[in-house]
Order: sequence, then structure tokens, then C-alpha cells
Amino acid sequence: MTDPAIDGVLLIGFGGPTPGCCQRYEPCPGREAACFVRAVVGERPGAQARIDEVAAHYDVFGGYSPFNALTIRQAENVSAVLRARGLTVPVRVGMRFWPPYVDTVLAEMAELGCRHLLGVILSPFQCAASWEHYQQSVADGVTALGERGPQVTYLSPWHTQAGFVKAIADGIGQAAASLGGTRGGEAALVYTAHAIPEPMADRAPYTHQFRETAEAVTKRLGRREHRIAYQSQVTGTPIPWLQPDVNNVIHQVQKDGFRDVIVAPVGFLCDHMEVLYDLDVQAKETAEACGLGYVRSGTAGNHPAFVAMLSDLIGAHLAQNPPPSGRG
Repeated sequence: MTDPAIDGVLLIGFGGPTPGCCQRYEPCPGREAACFVRAVVGERPGAQARIDEVAAHYDVFGGYSPFNALTIRQAENVSAVLRARGLTVPVRVGMRFWPPYVDTVLAEMAELGCRHLLGVILSPFQCAASWEHYQQSVADGVTALGERGPQVTYLSPWHTQAGFVKAIADGIGQAAASLGGTRGGEAALVYTAHAIPEPMADRAPYTHQFRETAEAVTKRLGRREHRIAYQSQVTGTPIPWLQPDVNNVIHQVQKDGFRDVIVAPVGFLCDHMEVLYDLDVQAKETAEACGLGYVRSGTAGNHPAFVAMLSDLIGAHLAQNPPPSGRG
């Protein structure tokens, strides 16, 4: 028995606040960043302090995030590559915490007649928060559609694929060049990923995949060493989160005699607040306080090698399960 034809591609992202109502709360509080953080944090005792703290980070950047626009551009670029190869299927983006919501996009794709989607989770490393929760959002959306709900098959992890590694390495190379002279090659190289609770990490390949990516990029760069750090830890909880924190690693870099540090956020596929504030503001301030030159490398984003890699992997599934012609 052959698998059914894949007739649509759904990219699944975290989401970020953009102008306009999120349609979650009535009456509308009128502050998108606070609504977004509230949706992520949930309704728990003491949550308001965390909501106010993180929403203030968005205020530094006008109250909004570029995440959605950058992710939608990824989908558009992937769709263009597929069309150039004669693979014309709808490629859409659904977000967990902000419009366009996963369930809304699933309903739209069902209206187009899509019956078997390829889901692409936009997170390079697997754990419950970065993988299973995304799949649950999709499952809930499919269930809500009843008989119209499409079947969803997921793209396998791609954290060591050459296109992803090249995109990160190129970003680090550009960051190193910006330091000038030989400083880039002599700078400490620190890779970061979002911290998660230690019990969650114990049940997942998250830290192993992170280290595999870091090792692959370091090898491609021809460097001898690198450091691993975690960022954006939630404080004040009884459950420990992954360490070391990137700010502590920056302090250690200074103690070890480095003049400069390059921070590469390999756990993030495009710029959003954990990159823009936690690295471009907080980590940079830490480095400057230590007297270090600091530069943050770019994310994989819409680097041609990354877009081509996703297109190759998606295209391979479509070749195995050809879609009906004339849909896009």
C-alpha cells in the first residue's frame, strides 16, 4: 500500500506579536505583546509579573516581533523553489501563539481540498516544547475539522543537514569579518539555544542535537574549539533549566583571555525577541561590561542554502508521493 499523495505543505512556527488583535481575549486589552506573552505563559499564579517583564522587551523594539514576517518569507521562498521544480502545492505557515493560527490555516488548506499535508516544524532541536507541543497544536486543529481534517506527515529532523550548517557557518564568517583583521579568527565562538527545563531535556534529544550542530558548524569553519551556552531561561521556578547561561559563558570567555566573542544563536531560525533582546541587548551589555568585542551572527533565516535544503527535503517527499496537478 502506498502513502497518499502529499497535496500541501504546512510550516509550523511559534509566532510573535504583530499589529492587530490576536482574537484570544474579550475585551481586547489592546497591547499585542502582553497578549502574546500571556498566551505563552498561561494563566498561573504569579504569571502577571513574567508577562510584564517579557512584554517590556518587545517595547524596546516597538512592541512587535519580526518573526512572523520572516517565517512567511521562508514559506514564500520555499514555494518559489518548489514551483521552479514543477512542484506546485500550497505552502502555508501556521503559528502556535499568534495569527495565522495553526487551526485557522489547517481549515483554509482543507477548503483548498488538501487531504495529506507535510508538516515542517520550524525548530532544529527536538523536545516536548519544540516538537511535541507543535504536533499537538496540529492534531487539535485536525480534530476540530472532523472528516475534513487532513492527514499530516512530518519532516524528519534536519539539524545536521549541509544547507543548515552552511547557513550558520556563513553567518559566523560574516560576523568574524566584521571584527576586522585577525580578530575574527581569534574570537571565542559561543553557540546558543533556548534553555528548557532539565527534566524535559532528560527525555529528549535536544541537547545532543544542539551539540551535533555546533560540532558540524565548527568543523565546516575549520575552527578548533567552540563553547555551548543556553539563553532565555525562566527564573524563579523550582525546576532547574539548562545551563550554562550565555552571560556566564561570556564572563568565562573574558577570564580565559579572549578579546572578542562571537555568539551564534543556532537554536533559532530567524530573529525574534529571544535573539533581539536577550542577545542583542542583554548579552551585548554583558560583553561590553567585560571589555570584550561582541558580535552576534545571523540566523539561518532566508539564507539560500537553508531555503534550498528545506526545499530539497520537501521535494523528496513530494516526489515519493506526487500531488495532483494544478493546485497551488
